[in-house]
Amino acid sequence: MDIANLIQTVALYALPVLFAITVHEAAHGYAARYFGDDTAWKMGRVTLNPLAHIDPMGTILMPLILYFATSGAFLFGYAKPVPVRFGNLRSPKRHMVWVALAGPAANLAMALGWGALLFVLHALGITEIFFMKMCQGGVLVNIVMFAFNLFPLPPLDGGRIVVGLLPTQQAMAFSRIEPYGFFIVMALVVSGLVSSLWMQPVMALTFRLVNLLLSPLALLL
Repeated sequence: MDIANLIQTVALYALPVLFAITVHEAAHGYAARYFGDDTAWKMGRVTLNPLAHIDPMGTILMPLILYFATSGAFLFGYAKPVPVRFGNLRSPKRHMVWVALAGPAANLAMALGWGALLFVLHALGITEIFFMKMCQGGVLVNIVMFAFNLFPLPPLDGGRIVVGLLPTQQAMAFSRIEPYGFFIVMALVVSGLVSSLWMQPVMALTFRLVNLLLSPLALLL
């Protein structure tokens, strides 16, 4: 394993990843509080302090182990989920959709922010390769998180959105998948089905959307 390459990769992606997971989780907590559940707020999870959201195993150890085990070919990690008591929401079924959407929406906004910063750096004549690659990494990390979290299977955000949109009886039946959802998703990830059938097409569409939304800025700068 090339230790120098690992250090360079960590240096480039550390800040984008920390921002991506921190703002994603804080957005869930803020949306939950807005719609009536202040559980995360009382626990100090509606914060931009990354230490409140980092899971030692899921955020640090697992990605490092996978990086070494697969020579960087496969990475996966997670942050501590923000606690949401959906029964406390003013309209639990409807507001669940907005709470679940808040995280991916935050990642989409951050992808746009990193992309805009890249244009601004170019406009200012700053061509330092480290900063260019960090901005590109910020766009990539957030689009990956946006696409992956929208996968329509609980406990991922996409699964909870589906639960909120389905009729009550079907929603209750579908939500029973949640205790096994993580293992099902991991099996689909390892098999490559999530990548080929979901991640690649959704990420391609999202990159096009980001480029479209940033095109006026590109023209101005």
